[in-house]
Amino acid sequence: MYPLLFHNNLHELVWGGHRLQALKGLAPTNEPIGESWEISDVPSSESHVRNGSLSGRSVHSLVAEYGAVLLGNKVLERYGAELPLLVKFIDAANDLSIQVHPDDDLARRRHDSLGKTEMWYVLRAEPGAALLCGFKEEVSREEYERRVEDGTIVDVLARHEVKAGDVFFIPAGRVHAICKGIMVCEIQQSSDITYRIFDYHRLGLDGKPRQLHTQEALDAIDFTVYPDYRTHYETPSEGAVTVVDCDKFVVSVLSTRSKLHRQLLGEDSFVTLSCLQGSAVITDCEGNSVTLNAGFSCLIPAVLADFTVASADGSELRLLEAFAR
Repeated sequence: MYPLLFHNNLHELVWGGHRLQALKGLAPTNEPIGESWEISDVPSSESHVRNGSLSGRSVHSLVAEYGAVLLGNKVLERYGAELPLLVKFIDAANDLSIQVHPDDDLARRRHDSLGKTEMWYVLRAEPGAALLCGFKEEVSREEYERRVEDGTIVDVLARHEVKAGDVFFIPAGRVHAICKGIMVCEIQQSSDITYRIFDYHRLGLDGKPRQLHTQEALDAIDFTVYPDYRTHYETPSEGAVTVVDCDKFVVSVLSTRSKLHRQLLGEDSFVTLSCLQGSAVITDCEGNSVTLNAGFSCLIPAVLADFTVASADGSELRLLEAFAR
């Protein structure tokens, strides 16, 4: 095995824009591209390898064939033959719906699926752009239903102005929305289950009102008001800093102008790397190398999770690294 790169997997969405094509160096199109599914084992939209001898293979077929060699023994034992993380880039040219995701228990009972805990790293943000994350005041279930009905649910959500480099952790149950003018890199559990609470009376790409899940969301929502929803950290000019460490995954920001060595074999998990800035040369412990440009991601099999990340040209390099718990 070797570090795996993947074909583009772009999703057209009513709120999407055109910045993902620019980020990836692709020709511009008229379609509103909202998401790039970088590394996915979700059956409806799997990733396919684009480099090396495994070119053309789906993530799922590789997981089925290589098992713990790819996933890690710990991950295989916990999740079975399934890649438990999904990596995305998201471009919100318009506000996303107000939404929430179920936890593992609820998702398993209702959908035979993992839940959806996620995190955002803000890639770009227009001046004044903001995210909605969590409640800013106490809300009862009855008030929630009334505010969804009259369109004032946004008034009780915490609004956070953001800039590039900001991080938000969104555990299952936390109401949230990315708003217009923001691009993020998202690491999440491998699930496509979203309960859409409110969507500004917007029509979908098919010209019909988008489906809402107001009642389904009630059983998923955590109504707790927390004092702070933002992740606070300092990005080193050289090195790695962990920004999320939860029971689903660990995410770190890597920064260098030269070379970083990452020894993660002890984590017994595959590793994903998403290039946020610059151009990286990734070399695993067997000497296999790939070049990873901004806007692209790679998957390092668990048995090769002793690797170096080097700036291809000496300019500042920044990546988002994740592995499964």
